[in-house]
Amino acid sequence: MDRTGARQRWARLIPVIFIVYSLAFVDRANFGFGAAAGLAKTLGITAGTTALLGSLFFLGYFLFQIPGAHYAEKRSAKRIVFWGMILWGVLASLTGILTSIGWLMVDRVLLGVVESVLFPSLLVFNTHWFLKPERARANTFLILGNPVTVLWMSVVSGFLIQLAGWQWMFILEGIPSIIMALVWWALINDQPTEATWLNAEAKTNLARQLAEEQNQFPQRVNYWAAFKSREVLLLSGQYFLWSIGVYGFVLWLPSIVKAGSGLGIGLTGLISATPYVLAILFMVAASYFADRQLNRKVYVWPFLLAGGLALYGSFSMGVHNFLPAMILLALAGGLMYAPYGPFFAIIPDIIPRSASGESMALINSMGALGSFVGAYFVGYLNAATGTPNDGFLFMSVCVIAASVLTMLVKTGVQTRPQINPSRQIL
Repeated sequence: MDRTGARQRWARLIPVIFIVYSLAFVDRANFGFGAAAGLAKTLGITAGTTALLGSLFFLGYFLFQIPGAHYAEKRSAKRIVFWGMILWGVLASLTGILTSIGWLMVDRVLLGVVESVLFPSLLVFNTHWFLKPERARANTFLILGNPVTVLWMSVVSGFLIQLAGWQWMFILEGIPSIIMALVWWALINDQPTEATWLNAEAKTNLARQLAEEQNQFPQRVNYWAAFKSREVLLLSGQYFLWSIGVYGFVLWLPSIVKAGSGLGIGLTGLISATPYVLAILFMVAASYFADRQLNRKVYVWPFLLAGGLALYGSFSMGVHNFLPAMILLALAGGLMYAPYGPFFAIIPDIIPRSASGESMALINSMGALGSFVGAYFVGYLNAATGTPNDGFLFMSVCVIAASVLTMLVKTGVQTRPQINPSRQIL
């Protein structure tokens, strides 16, 4: 591997994709702060309608995953991410302007539609620029935008609400995405061959190594064939269940912390940020060792199993034992986030590039459905029972089941640096 070229790629590309996804994740998490700050009271709606508003995003998010990944692979990841970010910024800001419940529902669905193209397109982009021994870390630095966003947003959103109200929080937090779209367009190239900032030798070496990875697959397959494979189906079901736990946790954590602690929204934001500090540490460590050993699965299922058990422990403690319950919640959040990088490196390991982008999009779209269930059903249980206990029991069961499905996936254990294709699934 050309070390100079590798350093150039990491230094130029990783900060950009990290910031892009970090900004794109804001609207998934700041709705929980709007809900905790009195969105329902201001708009005169029920808790059930608030839960529906929060979860409608994920229905839209489900719709265009596969077309987005297909466009990024066959046409341009650069172009689709650019327009997605601009539209996202506009729609995110509208959340704080619209007062009609009907139009707010439309806005939340459209937000999901626009953002549905971003994550799979960025995963496809990583397969164009990073080699197999780098890919779990590249995916992790992309997905780190998720917990890092919630970390800073938990603090910033809480105090923005205190200073200006929840409406201005939504308006202001949509603007940076539009600015970052222009930075993305200026700095990013779709393919290494287009990069003027890499020398000819670095471009040639990278293109050759990427091609050699694909030559390890005995045949090229279309994505319809990949969708029928046992591993893609298992990973789709796994990600559905995993996402129920993660997004039920993300969306409703501020409300749960506020109810259990009795603190104001500003301090609630600070406490809600603690799980994401652990998430960052666990994600970096898991991806580092997954790339060193090229054994992705073993850095996925144990974290999910432990995270599900920690959620169950928090449920057992209940809101009346806030401190130990919150410690377990923080641990659960970190553990549930840890496997993202290795998880999304599994598919390019076992499916050729001709179908890996669409396969990752299918899996992510099933995660969107799981996110809808987690966001809506956990919120519904909280509203119906007046306590978060049942919601956390539901999330813990789903995350533990996701761990079991991961154990059933056949990926093969490969050693670095040679790529062994003999266990690929198609």
